[in-house]
Amino acid sequence: MDQEQDIQLAKEPLMADQVAMEGPANPGRRRFNMGALVAVTATAIAASGLGRQAWAAESNSAANSYRVPAEWEPHQSVLMAYPYDESYEDQLKPMQDSVINVANAIAQFEPVLMMAMTGYTEVVRKRCGPNVTVIEYPYNDCWTRDTAPVFALSPSGRDMLGRDFIFNGWGNRWSAILDDQLPSGVCATLDVPKSTVNMVFEGGAVITDGQGTLITTEQCLLNPNRNPSMTKAQIETALLRAYNATKMIWLPYGVHGDDGAAATDGHVDLVAAYIEPAHLLLNYPSDPANPNVPRMASNLAVLQQSTDARGRPFKITKMPVQPTFKVSGLTVENFSYINFYKSNVGIVVPTSNTPADETALKLFREIFPGRPVVGVDGTILASNGGGVHCITQHIPGVG
Repeated sequence: MDQEQDIQLAKEPLMADQVAMEGPANPGRRRFNMGALVAVTATAIAASGLGRQAWAAESNSAANSYRVPAEWEPHQSVLMAYPYDESYEDQLKPMQDSVINVANAIAQFEPVLMMAMTGYTEVVRKRCGPNVTVIEYPYNDCWTRDTAPVFALSPSGRDMLGRDFIFNGWGNRWSAILDDQLPSGVCATLDVPKSTVNMVFEGGAVITDGQGTLITTEQCLLNPNRNPSMTKAQIETALLRAYNATKMIWLPYGVHGDDGAAATDGHVDLVAAYIEPAHLLLNYPSDPANPNVPRMASNLAVLQQSTDARGRPFKITKMPVQPTFKVSGLTVENFSYINFYKSNVGIVVPTSNTPADETALKLFREIFPGRPVVGVDGTILASNGGGVHCITQHIPGVG
């Protein structure tokens, strides 16, 4: 792909009545201005493209045989998005800086596809390195782990499709019309089929080993603001089918602080991450006063009593530090080193600008010997509810 050429995703029509149904934008993480939304939606409606259902590959045996791979399997690239919404107020520029810094760090190791809102393409191109390709497309915000397709590979590994879940702005907290349409444009641009999954879900709510095991939290997936008409068993069945997995492990809790206005209701990607099959890195502060200790103790107990889909007990490596700090005068409690990105070569880790960074980065170098570990300031991302993993969606390699 020519890094010097912008790509414009196929814009698909959005339904006008969707705008009327949206409530006002809420303050906090992943915010969006409704005035901007109406203007962009009008443009998108006028543009040519495929509707949500038109691109859908209906559920069939072929689509169900596709497997969502583990994050350590080869990537062809990673998808990101440049934040632009003025409702970030004084944090907009720091958010933009953070996203660019993460993109340029990852681009040392693998190609980056960076989405830019209409009118921002040239600005974004000038800020990105040579291994970053800019994609112009209307979207709400930068949290592509949750809004982009979840990619799955065919049994041969030669073909790929995108799973398109319903995205409702993390439980109807924030406007999400454009982000809910995003998988169609991404799949069209990548020239891969799209398989629609008719349930509300965000990619950061599950981690997988690509070998049949899914791990999630009850706090998130059982929250009635996601799929109130579905039982726990129905949610599990739907996700196992979408990921082509056979076993789901339900942890009780997300991290402390991920359950307020600027939150995801307990995404697992702040709690645990796969290092390799049957080996997890678990957020487990050593400070007994940290409010996450009882939460993570409960999660650890579940993992210690579980095996993965292949019957293997879990090896648990604990991340012993989880610092707090202030951004714009407010204490940030949900920062997590667990929210890192594993590229084809290097590891990109959010940092806190506190002494805890030294401990965390040392542990990452021990966990991934021989691989470069790069720390990138994650304080602003955390203050808005996420981290490095949250703003990245890897695109698996095929062939």
